[in-house]
Amino acid sequence: MKFVWDAAKETTNRHRHGVAFSEAVAAFDDPARIILPDVKHSMGEPRFYCIGQVDGRVITVRFTLRGESIRIIGAAHWRYFRKLYENQNR
Repeated sequence: MKFVWDAAKETTNRHRHGVAFSEAVAAFDDPARIILPDVKHSMGEPRFYCIGQVDGRVITVRFTLRGESIRIIGAAHWRYFRKLYENQNR
C-alpha cells in the first residue's frame, strides 16, 4: 500500500503534535495495531484511526483510503488511544 499526504499539513502536524507523517506510517507496520472507524470526522468519506507503536511510543494516525493509497490526515500521541492500545495488548 502506498502512503500519501499533504506536505504543508505534515509540517503543521509536526509542529503541533510532534509527529511527522513520514514517521507515522510505521504505525501500520505494528502487528498489534488497532484500526478503528473515525465516525466523528467521516463526513463525505470514511475515515479511520490506526493506533500502533513506533519506536516505543504509541501513535494514533487519522487516515482515509483513496484508491490504492492510504492518505494520512493527522497523527499524534493521544492518551486515550494509548490506553486503549495498552489495554488491548496486555
